[in-house]
Amino acid sequence: MKKLSNILITGGSGFIGSHVADAFSNSGHKVSILDIKESPYIQPNQRFIRADILDLASLKRAMKGIDLVFHFAALADIDVAENSPFETLNINIMGTVNVLEAAREEGVNKIVFASSIYVCSRSGSFYKASKHAGELIVEEYSKRYGMKFNILRFGTLYGPRSDQHNSVYRFLKSALENRKVSVKSDGKEVREYIHVFDAARICLKIAEEGIDNETFILTGHHRMRVSELLDMINEVMDNSIDIEYKSKDAEASGSHYEETPYSYIPRVGKKITTNTYCDLGQSLVEILHEIDKAKASEEVRI
Repeated sequence: MKKLSNILITGGSGFIGSHVADAFSNSGHKVSILDIKESPYIQPNQRFIRADILDLASLKRAMKGIDLVFHFAALADIDVAENSPFETLNINIMGTVNVLEAAREEGVNKIVFASSIYVCSRSGSFYKASKHAGELIVEEYSKRYGMKFNILRFGTLYGPRSDQHNSVYRFLKSALENRKVSVKSDGKEVREYIHVFDAARICLKIAEEGIDNETFILTGHHRMRVSELLDMINEVMDNSIDIEYKSKDAEASGSHYEETPYSYIPRVGKKITTNTYCDLGQSLVEILHEIDKAKASEEVRI
């Protein structure tokens, strides 16, 4: 992939989108961020476009001269999606259709669709359904119009710039502010946590190496139970945290997977990793510093 390619990132003000934007900018590409709110992390060499992915006309204007689109804009909180079927399906499916249609009409070479490992699972509620539909629609656009694509199924991300929608952030914020973490589970659920820096580097690698029309799974290197993560957080906090496990809400019990996201549903993808990656323990400390710094800043403003 040539340097100074024009990259458009929908949802580029968000957690993963902002890091991917920085990875491409730092590698010498021209980056445009499209979002409904301006990124607090935007760099001077990045262009911001305020637009909604449900507005096709705005998307078409934003696509002019673009070589590659990373589509991150979505309603991505599973717990919110579970109780908001219309909003979830409208944003995640029709928004994706609009992005694809605008890209097709403006001659964009390739689209990279941010999906989820939940598409391989029977869990995930309306969020899973919307991402599964998005994958199928991306593939059909490729078949019909020859548009190049990649589908990236993200696992459990963590790292700086996250918020209350991110489980690791919630655990750390509660540990720091309340010296207590309460989780609606028994802690036995297994996750493969991947640092957002590692995920962003993989996104850049896939694009620059010209890997087209493939589906990739982006998860961490090590399987870990939620209870093990909480024990690590407790140790980082000098074993001063009270960890409380609560019984699951029966209505929400099917929203999140436990041991594995995978079910026998033929949606095959290739797992992609890097030889070097961010250390989990050190990263937890860095996020704690970020939360503490933000809190101190709020107190000064008050």
